[in-house]
Amino acid sequence: MTDQPETLARPVPKAWIAAIHAYVPGKSAGPDGKPLVKLSANENPLGTSAAAVAARGTVPSAALYPDPDSVALRGALGALHGIDPARIVMGTGSDELLHLAAQAYAGVGDEVLFVRYGFSVYPIAAQRCGATPVVAPDRDYGTDVDALLAAVTPATRVVFLANPNNPTGSYIGREELARLHAGLPAGVLLVVDQAYAEYVAPEDADGALELAASAQNVLVTRTFSKIYGLAGERIGWATGAPDLVDMLNRIRGPFNVSLTGQAMGLAAVEDQAFVAASAAHNRAERTRFVAALEALGNHGLRPLPSEANFVLIEFAGALSAEAAYLGLMEAGFITRWLPGQGLPQCLRITIGTAEQMDLIAATLRRLAEAA
Repeated sequence: MTDQPETLARPVPKAWIAAIHAYVPGKSAGPDGKPLVKLSANENPLGTSAAAVAARGTVPSAALYPDPDSVALRGALGALHGIDPARIVMGTGSDELLHLAAQAYAGVGDEVLFVRYGFSVYPIAAQRCGATPVVAPDRDYGTDVDALLAAVTPATRVVFLANPNNPTGSYIGREELARLHAGLPAGVLLVVDQAYAEYVAPEDADGALELAASAQNVLVTRTFSKIYGLAGERIGWATGAPDLVDMLNRIRGPFNVSLTGQAMGLAAVEDQAFVAASAAHNRAERTRFVAALEALGNHGLRPLPSEANFVLIEFAGALSAEAAYLGLMEAGFITRWLPGQGLPQCLRITIGTAEQMDLIAATLRRLAEAA
């Protein structure tokens, strides 16, 4: 029999909440507090669109509530992507929408499925609503569609797929995503987390937005935190069938995108030249960085294929990922070492400026040759 409140010494959280390991963000300083060049959180090295920065000054009094429905911002997103704005829901970052998707469609006794080495918010979203997180095996750090489908059970309610994936950078194309969706029961919600979608060449798009427009069980989430350079404003959005959007609107925060966020987000959407420049910069610097890492293959460094704004490096030689992490910190850079995600042999490094990437590549070469 469950103890009653009057018999308890203090409030007791639900067991599934107490079991959650809190999300750990990328660090911005070393152990001594010294500021470092932050390449641990996949932020945009080009900053924010000048138009978006200017829009900050147009915001009315902070004493006023923002538009609860973000009508202008949803309209701009709809026009850009060819989506009915009524099928768009805004969030406090895409993280809020990922949590809401699990909360709306899963609970105690249900399962939420995702690939190993997926985004670390997924197990938290599952546990937060009392569902059981289920991890499907990966294929060389990437998504294995067959393994995901094999892990589906009658208890599966939600499948999370980051595409491109964080923290590995892996990507599945249109055919594989369609195959995954076709193999899922109609009653299972497929959430395609496209936080890094704008870094993928348009001709390589995975077709998730088209699936969300035509299927009843596909939700696509996106964010302004990456290519738009608005991580500090916490703006995300999702699209899917009207019923899906309605459910998320019922439980989201009533004023979940701030006045400043809406104004800056609208200006950012209208400045697609900045988005294109950010994508081009990322593609060029990622290509150069990967080439420099591949030249260190004889020292056991392997850059994994990435379609995002970061590269995950596997260390299989004398130089360990931890030693590289500490060595880069000594050189003034903070990157993302991932033992907490089962990747103690890997570092995730955000693509920064050309100068930063050259310095990191040179530091890694020096460390590898000295190991």
